[in-house]
Amino acid sequence: MTNKNKNKNFWNQLQFALKGIRSALREERNFKIQFLFGIAAVLLLFFTKADFVWWAVFSVVIAGVLAAELFNSALEQMMDRLHPELHPMIGKAKDFAAAAVLLLSFASLAILAAYLLQLLRL
Repeated sequence: MTNKNKNKNFWNQLQFALKGIRSALREERNFKIQFLFGIAAVLLLFFTKADFVWWAVFSVVIAGVLAAELFNSALEQMMDRLHPELHPMIGKAKDFAAAAVLLLSFASLAILAAYLLQLLRL
């Protein structure tokens, strides 16, 4: 069986990706919270007139956290569909995915702390 959506043109693929982001914003509480934190971080950079390097670092870490959360949500959705009963190995896989989001979130907090410390020294 082939996937009729595979090998579509760029604009079709972009629509699928945007649909996924919209769904995550509607249905995934953690994604919504992290998205709002990302917006807050962008506003902080804007109002503090951050250097370009900080924009780059924050962009990468915000995208990383949001992407990890999307992967985590996708994994949970797929596993819940394929194996709706509780199973220790599925629980462990979900825990690993959640841990990846947590680690990236801690990294983002460390970057925020470094930025705030740099602001205070000026």
